[in-house]
Amino acid sequence: MKIFLRSVLGAVAILAAGVTSSAANDRYADRPPVMVSPDLSAPWVLQLGRAPGIVRQSRQVIQQPRVRYAQPAQPDRVRTASVQAPAKRMVMQPQINPLYLPQEVAYDGPQKPGTIVIDTTQNFLFLVEKNGKARRYGVGTGKPGFEWSGTHKITNKRVWPDWRPPAEMIKREAAKGRYLPTYLAGGEENPLGARALYLGTTEYRIHGTNQPWTIGGAVSSGCIRMRNEDVVDLYERVNVGTTVVVI
Repeated sequence: MKIFLRSVLGAVAILAAGVTSSAANDRYADRPPVMVSPDLSAPWVLQLGRAPGIVRQSRQVIQQPRVRYAQPAQPDRVRTASVQAPAKRMVMQPQINPLYLPQEVAYDGPQKPGTIVIDTTQNFLFLVEKNGKARRYGVGTGKPGFEWSGTHKITNKRVWPDWRPPAEMIKREAAKGRYLPTYLAGGEENPLGARALYLGTTEYRIHGTNQPWTIGGAVSSGCIRMRNEDVVDLYERVNVGTTVVVI
């Protein structure tokens, strides 16, 4: 009996030793590769970078609709539709009749060269020259009730003259609802224009105008009106003491 137990225990010891040796050897044996599902491995591999054979699945990004918020009303700003500005209107001023532009004409009258002759019927001013010639200018003359005639000398010359309307004129125009200043400095807005030639001791002058389209008509209160460029030309050709004959 003892001999049998010794045999059994020896067999068990040998078997245990064999199992222990086999288990120790199995620890260092080659293991088969572990297969991991791509669905599980992909997130870990992607953290290390793109790996061969791994296809990153594209995400479908669902765009959320944008919510627009209404701007609060601003009472101090008025919004208007864009409207194109209207084209600037060009106001055409009446043009002077070419007949009244300066020109050289024949003269056979009795006045000697250097004399100024003003025809208030035809609305021409003649500066008599030598050899039967005269330089003719168109002028504006006195309207009905303000015509006059006579002979005077030029007693003064002014460049861009000031204007002091006579008291009678101020009263007359006020009755029409047109109020004149008692004094107006020389300049482009001054009705005496660029130059003035004063006649004797009268209130009459040969002067320019800022309304050149009135030349050739009976338009003044007795003064002789010329275009600015024409009165400048005449101003340079005559002197104080020149005789002026108004007919």
